[in-house]
Amino acid sequence: ARYLYWEPRDRDAVRTFLDKKTGRTALLAEGDAIDLAITLRDTGALIGNCLLIWTSATHRQGEIGYVLHPDHHGHGYATEAAREMLRLGFDGLHLHRLTGRLDARNTASARVLEKLGMRREAHLIDNEHVKGEWTSELIYAMLDHEWTP
Repeated sequence: ARYLYWEPRDRDAVRTFLDKKTGRTALLAEGDAIDLAITLRDTGALIGNCLLIWTSATHRQGEIGYVLHPDHHGHGYATEAAREMLRLGFDGLHLHRLTGRLDARNTASARVLEKLGMRREAHLIDNEHVKGEWTSELIYAMLDHEWTP
């Protein structure tokens, strides 16, 4: 949870959080979000999740995100999962713009968004107080006409 916006959770907090996530099964209106499990193809083991939030119907915008267990970093799983969130946002919801936000120190996550062809649009300096410290945030984005599956 080093670069996430929340502290590590205990088992009960995880259960509550997962109950909320598993109830989100469709993107029907602005503000809706959907989380999908990232699993290993050969074993079915859960190694993370990816997310798409429909942030604005008027402006046809959304946000993607992903979290992977550290044992599975560096294998392309985040890129593969995030690509599917872009596909869902652009091809499924016909969004105009998708963004990805991250802690500016998370260089591995920035590389994922860059591999997807997203452009870095902002570096917000000390814009949020997270886990007792000021942190900077990067914002990446892609427009629908830039999307190539």
